[in-house]
Amino acid sequence: MARYKHIDTSPRFIAVDLQRQLLPGTFEHALNHLLDHELDLTALDTRFNNDTTGAAAYPPAMLLKIVLFAYSQGIVSSRNIERACREHITFMALSGDSQPHFTTIAGFVSALGDDIARIFSQVLFICDKQGLIGRQMFAIDGVKLPSNASKAKSGTRADFERQADKLEAAAKTMLERHRETDRCATEPDLHAKEAQRIANLEREAAQMRQWLKANPEERKGSKGTLRKSNRTDNESAKMATSKGVIQGYTGVAAVDARHQIIVEAQAHGTGSEQELLIPVVRAMQGTLRADSLITADAGYHSEANLKQLATLKVEALIADNGMRQRDERFAGQGKYKALPDPIHDKSGKPKQAARYQPRDFDYDPQAGTCICPAGKHLYGNGSDCTINGYAAVKFQGTLRDCLPCTQRKQCLLKPDKTQTRQVAFFQGRTDGHESYTDKMKRRIDSPEGRTQYGRRFATVEPVFGNLRHNKRLNRFTLRGRKKVDAQWKLFCLVHNIEKLAHHGYAQ
Repeated sequence: MARYKHIDTSPRFIAVDLQRQLLPGTFEHALNHLLDHELDLTALDTRFNNDTTGAAAYPPAMLLKIVLFAYSQGIVSSRNIERACREHITFMALSGDSQPHFTTIAGFVSALGDDIARIFSQVLFICDKQGLIGRQMFAIDGVKLPSNASKAKSGTRADFERQADKLEAAAKTMLERHRETDRCATEPDLHAKEAQRIANLEREAAQMRQWLKANPEERKGSKGTLRKSNRTDNESAKMATSKGVIQGYTGVAAVDARHQIIVEAQAHGTGSEQELLIPVVRAMQGTLRADSLITADAGYHSEANLKQLATLKVEALIADNGMRQRDERFAGQGKYKALPDPIHDKSGKPKQAARYQPRDFDYDPQAGTCICPAGKHLYGNGSDCTINGYAAVKFQGTLRDCLPCTQRKQCLLKPDKTQTRQVAFFQGRTDGHESYTDKMKRRIDSPEGRTQYGRRFATVEPVFGNLRHNKRLNRFTLRGRKKVDAQWKLFCLVHNIEKLAHHGYAQ
């Protein structure tokens, strides 16, 4: 029988050179060199006022090192980071064998605020010097993540008023019943439980009234629409995702196509991607060149956004909802769609069209004829019409054909009131000027546009795969947009520093 050397993994005291634990080519080595020799962190020094009095503070560079390395390992909890600094050799090397308390780590992350944006910009400058930013094409996309906010405490002011009224009424009813039972002999435990329930109801109602007093205005959306408030984090938003409704933030990233460097990262408390495009593009103005191209999916498409991009003179390819339907390459995409998840999919079965649509009619523009699905000819009642700025040709059925037709319920919205069916076919704008949406459709449907837009998916999706799967980013742990934005930038920093390490930085 073969004999092997005994491998002893029991605890022991050994002499360790901490600097030698940071191997060249690794993320931690690049991180250590970057923060010690490249970045200007003097802005973080202003938060301390202990030059002559007070206890010594942990260096911000050291705290930032252990936080970024922890995020790279999927460790977000401040308590877990504190424990790692005591037990993990790489954390010991980065922290100089110091063990900051978890409250110090949590306070440092929460207070980063605008400082992290300046650090993010410095890292981008270094990535640019290393030749990692091409500036030819940028892909913008976002991910919706839950935050440290209760979805159950979301609603309008009117909702909160009704809830407070109900709580106060319930507490009053229970109190009256409690006073009546005081005259009778009751068990002491039941008496105490009843009093505790009343106190809980009164406290919750008082908290709700206090919140309403402190927040006298409703939240408004970008277009002035009413947006639900939240009593735990009023800057977060209730958002629909593929896994259900969450209370959280949308993390948006703009990624360069050359080496997938994140050039801009923002977190917003809204689920509407349309209102996030222009703020991200404006923040990228210093990075864009005249020939730079921005791509984004259909969630960012709107006529207003395309007009803003044209005003800013930014070249862009923004898909619309019908792009894939117009692309013959996606003609058979339905057979590859997975079956809906019965646990998470709440959308139900797709609804069929309630009545015949214009595409169901056989329209011949050359002959000027139109035949309905029942095979009857419609007569033209408007060959030169204008509907909402678009030229259209209108047709209408005859009484002798429509009244006895057996398909009236499929054809007419109100078959008991409407006698005949009318249908219109649009032929473009009457003023001779294309809308920005029409121009974008023509450009994105061209062979060159399809090739350029096809690079978007391979540019931005791997970045989110790295952050979501490899770094295990499944939720934001802070409250308030400023703090969440800082945490999102920290994760994006980890991604960019990894890119530096993989391309030989500091070796």
